[in-house]
Amino acid sequence: MEFDVLTLFPEMFEGPLTCSIVQRAREKGLATIRIHNIRDWAPDRHHVADDTPYGGGGGMVMKCEPLAAAISAVREKSEKLAPVIYLSPQGEVFSHRLALELLKEDRLILLCGHYEGIDERLRQHYVDREISLGDFVLTGGELPAMVVIDALVRLLPGGVGNEASVQNDSFSAGVLDYPHYTRPEVFENVGVPEVLLSGNHKEIERWRRHQALERTYRRRPELLDAARLTPEDRAYIEALKRV
Repeated sequence: MEFDVLTLFPEMFEGPLTCSIVQRAREKGLATIRIHNIRDWAPDRHHVADDTPYGGGGGMVMKCEPLAAAISAVREKSEKLAPVIYLSPQGEVFSHRLALELLKEDRLILLCGHYEGIDERLRQHYVDREISLGDFVLTGGELPAMVVIDALVRLLPGGVGNEASVQNDSFSAGVLDYPHYTRPEVFENVGVPEVLLSGNHKEIERWRRHQALERTYRRRPELLDAARLTPEDRAYIEALKRV
């Protein structure tokens, strides 16, 4: 099985993927792991891969151009087709069932987010699937990528010395984040939502809240049971249910 990992911090992978079962699987030729530095595809001389978010707010957002170029280039490094998996707190929760499903793929491209995440347009047009380790936030997608690789490698035939051990394995209050956008204003003919360019901070906050509520309702509705919701929030959710 082949893994291509896109990251801003390739040095994080030097230890975990060169030890134990993963390293032995690599030596046997069962797993091929390639680590790619996203900054190598940044077009400017300083290799900048992030920028401030449209609409204001804290943190930085990973830019479209380096990520799109990196994904396109990495896809061409092997003849095997590969889904792009974005490691994100907003993805489906990783599980043994999901690991077995991914094991059917010959190759995976794992995209490690950082900061506030990636530009939403990249998410919509380049990412095939999102995976999360659970309802908590890490500093980036590097650790989740290592977890996914480790879980899959040990399920490969021959990955673990005693395969019977694999067969016997066991199986804050709030809402999900809203979409993020950064420069350029138009990417592949897709523009940033007009409200984020308006300068009207009240409307921006309202749009973001509605986006967060809708994303939570559609992806993780059980989170709304524990969320602190205003009467306006509840009215918006009821409207979603009627659509």
